[in-house]
Amino acid sequence: MTPLTESTAEDHLLGICFKIGPPRLVGVEAEWFVHDSRCPQAPVEPHRVAAALAQLPTAAEPVHPDPAHSGGEQPEPPLLPAGARLTREPGGQVELSSPPAEHPAACAEDLLRDQAELRAALAAQGLRLTGSGTDPLPRERRMQLDHPRYLAMEQFFDRAGPWGRIMMTGTASVQVNVDAGADSGPHTLADRWRLTHLLGPVLVAAFANSPLLDGKPTGYRSTRQLVWSRMDPSRTLAPAAPGAAATDPREDWARYVLDAELLCVRRPNGSPWTAPAGLTFRGWLRGAGERPPSLADLDYHRTTLFPPVRPRGHLELRMIDAQPGDGWLAPLALVTALLDDPAAADLARAALEPLTPADGLRPPRAELWHRAATLALGDPQLRRAALACFGAADQALARRPGSHRLRGALADFADRYPARGRCPADDQLDALRSGADPVSSEAAR
Repeated sequence: MTPLTESTAEDHLLGICFKIGPPRLVGVEAEWFVHDSRCPQAPVEPHRVAAALAQLPTAAEPVHPDPAHSGGEQPEPPLLPAGARLTREPGGQVELSSPPAEHPAACAEDLLRDQAELRAALAAQGLRLTGSGTDPLPRERRMQLDHPRYLAMEQFFDRAGPWGRIMMTGTASVQVNVDAGADSGPHTLADRWRLTHLLGPVLVAAFANSPLLDGKPTGYRSTRQLVWSRMDPSRTLAPAAPGAAATDPREDWARYVLDAELLCVRRPNGSPWTAPAGLTFRGWLRGAGERPPSLADLDYHRTTLFPPVRPRGHLELRMIDAQPGDGWLAPLALVTALLDDPAAADLARAALEPLTPADGLRPPRAELWHRAATLALGDPQLRRAALACFGAADQALARRPGSHRLRGALADFADRYPARGRCPADDQLDALRSGADPVSSEAAR
């Protein structure tokens, strides 16, 4: 077997991380905490969740495992009837990942069907879904999965404080996935890469939904964003300064991957996957590891990187807090409308460019992202930009046949939150002040 070198590793990354072509497909991933319906503050034992999930109807066709979730060694996660992949996260969260769809509306309808199945199966066990960027209730956070990947993650992140453990066991998100773009025309890779990063602070602010941790206010509207900003910068910052002068995203990403620290090293026969402290993949290629790395090691290493926008052939927008109920419809509508409609993209860029510092500071530690996490749409500049983006997206959806449900979800969200300078986190804080449950119960149909 030909040894993996820095040159061949870079060539591999340049070839696979951005699939070049006209944008066509979209997907969404929605994550929730699982709470006991009668006693939400009590820990939910894993066997209760497993019993509920075992009753779910599943599709007949198998699905290839996603190494970012399964560790590449676990059984394939089940596929629900409408095609969503079901996975369980380290702290007991559950996630539905839609299959790629050619129309956002089809993507939405399919995930809604599978979400209803999941909600009903949990309700039969006295459990409920809770959509929030952090677990808002004062209950014990603990690791519920013992796969070597997660044990190695624990050890890696514990070197720098509690943030990594909070991320794994106490946070949840909505993720919108879009195609990377073409080399030329109205949907170029460089333009879409830049726009997703420009849009990031507005997505953090508009959908901020994690003001509580351990049942107490943190001073942030998006505590989840705070957690990410405190974690290992070699894997949570953007690959370069996407808001600054345009560079080639592919080259930036290849450098980023090789210069990121190893989180884990896969080993056989039950051996721990703990990585040597401070070792980057580039250092491994240069002979610092216990054995030469393989192409499979490089591909697995990519799944342990968590920047705000992650290229995996397509672009994963990872900065959005989990939303209650079917609240994921609004970010799906907003992102796809702005990314897929050239006129809407131009309007969004015009609203977002003035917010970006000249040096383009790398998110999520940039000052603008901090304001988004702290003030959300209480920040006047972010609110103006959000209103412009929501308006442009509404116009785009009006031009796109079959978008009635998504347009309605976006309009309802805009009226309730951006138009009033609010975000979902404000609902949690209002409920806490009134003595009510800070999160709404998602009842089964």
